[in-house]
Amino acid sequence: MKKYLIALDLDGTILYDFDSLSESLCDFMKEVQKAGHKIVIATGRPYRSSKFVYDRFDLNTPIINYNGGLITHPKDSSFPRINYTVNKDVIIDIFENNFDHIRNAFCEVRDAIYVHQEEKAIEPLLHVKGSTKIAFGHFKDTLDKDPNGAIIIGKQGRGKLIKEYIDIKYPNQILSRIWNLSGEYDSIIEVFTPESNKGQALAHVAEYLGFKPEDVIAIGDGHNDIEMLEYAGLGVAVRNAHPELIKVADLILDFTSSENAVYRFLSEYLYN
Repeated sequence: MKKYLIALDLDGTILYDFDSLSESLCDFMKEVQKAGHKIVIATGRPYRSSKFVYDRFDLNTPIINYNGGLITHPKDSSFPRINYTVNKDVIIDIFENNFDHIRNAFCEVRDAIYVHQEEKAIEPLLHVKGSTKIAFGHFKDTLDKDPNGAIIIGKQGRGKLIKEYIDIKYPNQILSRIWNLSGEYDSIIEVFTPESNKGQALAHVAEYLGFKPEDVIAIGDGHNDIEMLEYAGLGVAVRNAHPELIKVADLILDFTSSENAVYRFLSEYLYN
């Protein structure tokens, strides 16, 4: 049987809410590893809020966090950690020069969180459990290290203005994308480095583990999964994936995360 490296996004791919996994998927992933395949998590989440998946799958591989901004190996301290960061002065500049457009914002340095102001509505985005530090206040007063990136919650309809500022002032230095949401959260902007992409991160992990691109399966649902699916020999999108991801996918599944799409696909693909 051919052995694969299987890269999995979390939210919208295997998680059907912030912290729910199907037991059938967890049991199946353990069997997949016993058969000689390797599994790597590739997520925009921080490590603290993806560790529970790593543990429930009983993984022993590197983990990709912050969309490739951070690559570590929880069970191997000798693994050469990859850590891409954004200059904190750039984050402060973006924040100060777009202050009138911003509702809230937060940055992360590994598992430390820096938040502009307390707000109940954004707590699910912070994944506070497991954080090593939480600091509230203006970034110029609190942000003391270069973060892995930033999330800016713009006032309704203002996201394009913030992104335009970033694109004009920091071309090729800083990247940004607006999340595909609607309503009062239609202007959430993610700020990151050009090096922080899941495709580059997956290539690094594949080489480390001894897999060629043609032996890699990548499964995702979001815009941030595009490079990962492009790198993999087989790029797979769940049914309700972002339109731009569907364009690059080799295969589009008939099911969503809430319908256990990954389990349905891999149980058939790997064993039939």
